[in-house]
Amino acid sequence: MEDAPIALRMFELYAKGGQSLQSVQLAIKNEFGKTMSKGNVHLILKNRFYVGFFQWGGRTFPGKHDTFISNDLFTRAQQALATHNRPRYSKHDVAFRGLMRCAHDGCQITADVKKGKYTYYRCTGYRGKCALPRFTEDQISNRLGEVFESIRIPDDVLAQISGALEAEEHRILAEANMKRIRIEQRLATVRGLMDRSYEDKLNGTIPEDFWLRKMAEWREQETELLLQLKAMQDSTVTERRLSATRCLELANKAHFLYKSQSVAEQAKLLRMVLSNCKIDAVSLRAEYTKPFDLIFKSAQNEKWSGRLDSNQRPPAPEAGALPGCATPRSLVFEHR
Repeated sequence: MEDAPIALRMFELYAKGGQSLQSVQLAIKNEFGKTMSKGNVHLILKNRFYVGFFQWGGRTFPGKHDTFISNDLFTRAQQALATHNRPRYSKHDVAFRGLMRCAHDGCQITADVKKGKYTYYRCTGYRGKCALPRFTEDQISNRLGEVFESIRIPDDVLAQISGALEAEEHRILAEANMKRIRIEQRLATVRGLMDRSYEDKLNGTIPEDFWLRKMAEWREQETELLLQLKAMQDSTVTERRLSATRCLELANKAHFLYKSQSVAEQAKLLRMVLSNCKIDAVSLRAEYTKPFDLIFKSAQNEKWSGRLDSNQRPPAPEAGALPGCATPRSLVFEHR
């Protein structure tokens, strides 16, 4: 693909954060001399064609074309788009703006910066006078840090689940290898039939029209088998396992990381795991993005399990099933 390096560079720039559509647009112009509108930049960053899909008749289908954007890179770009990819904050910017709503009236929590250095968070009060008190930035930071303590995976559980993921990968790869061998055997059989029938045609054993008809059938079978082999070569089982493992490791270490970061970095970490958050004077109610919502439920019930279901072998992992992380369905978090 002629413009592949340009598209790859756009995803790399935007996925790392701190970029806008305009900054990516300018970078592409400076680096490649390519002029693009912000609208086209946005369309490219949202296009699943680059990770192996195409649209037809309003529906999305897996394609057979070569890809050069990894699922992980594409997912990080989508996360940046979903959060409007806010630039990194300076020391006077409002880090946690847009992360919370008031539990009393549902209004957004906004902030005021006093004397250029003191930040106070409050309800916007769009629905009238509100009882929510003001919070300092340190108070908000400490309150929001609780969401990571609620999804922390113990070290022993993390090791158990990671082991289950690795075992599942080995099982899937073994099954894929057996399937590949069967396809290659069928391909060899078809090609053998083609070679022998050609010799029969030359010897006059079979008529020309019969040979042409059978060759057309065998070529169609050969093409289908070759496509199946290519699709298997493009499989990203290991990449999906690594993506799931990253999510689990983040849940394991997030609270420690949060405490050691600046408020700007804390806000970036929060946007990865939170889909909604409501706050009042004494409590904070968080809703998590997938798969952190499952981790939260398991942590609350204290019923952790990385074991595979012993009654029914689960299907292969489904890439992209969960935003931000592709977690195999075989990863079971027990909660009763």
